[in-house]
Amino acid sequence: MPEKKVPAARKTAGRGSYAVGDARRRKILDTAVEHFGQWGFHASSLARIAHDCGITQGGLLHHFRSKEDLLLSVLAQSEQHDVERLFGAEPESYAAYLDTLVALIEDNTRRPGIVRMFNVLVGESGNVGHPAHAYFKERYARVLRHTVDLLETAVERGELRTGIDCLAVGQEQLAVMDGLQIQWALAPESMDMPGRVRNFLRRQYEEIRAPSAGGPPGAP
Repeated sequence: MPEKKVPAARKTAGRGSYAVGDARRRKILDTAVEHFGQWGFHASSLARIAHDCGITQGGLLHHFRSKEDLLLSVLAQSEQHDVERLFGAEPESYAAYLDTLVALIEDNTRRPGIVRMFNVLVGESGNVGHPAHAYFKERYARVLRHTVDLLETAVERGELRTGIDCLAVGQEQLAVMDGLQIQWALAPESMDMPGRVRNFLRRQYEEIRAPSAGGPPGAP
């Protein structure tokens, strides 16, 4: 029996349905970012998110099994963006890595919903029963570990001074960057967030760089 061919129109329709599904999934994720950023996880409602997407709650659950699943999918999408910016390639120096951090902060000024959501969820997830507790705990540990590894490597190759407390430097860096993002999210017009981060990182770098190393990150 000859092989039955699928009509071209049906193939096109299939591809179209996948495209519609992908677009709807992106719409749900983007809408969830705004809801989680405004109300947090517990006060957000799947019904309201679905309504703002123009679909039913059942339609939303076709793409995400639960509110917890939606939350973790939102965080995974944001994480992928940051991973590509920060961990996509090995920096040629610690100063170059700091330039990448500033570029990421510049990206975040164009993603205010993500910044608001992150700030809200980090605060909520201090409760061990929060569905994102494990995610944020692991994320901070991973980012800090990566920063400390870069610092220690820079010490070994002579870019940074010997004897510096790499863990303390990394913890201070994370604290200042997150603190500035909280202030910026509350009043974006109150500061040039990338500029503030850049100035802090320059001062920190000047304190720990070896005398033979070059200038601070972002210097001409």
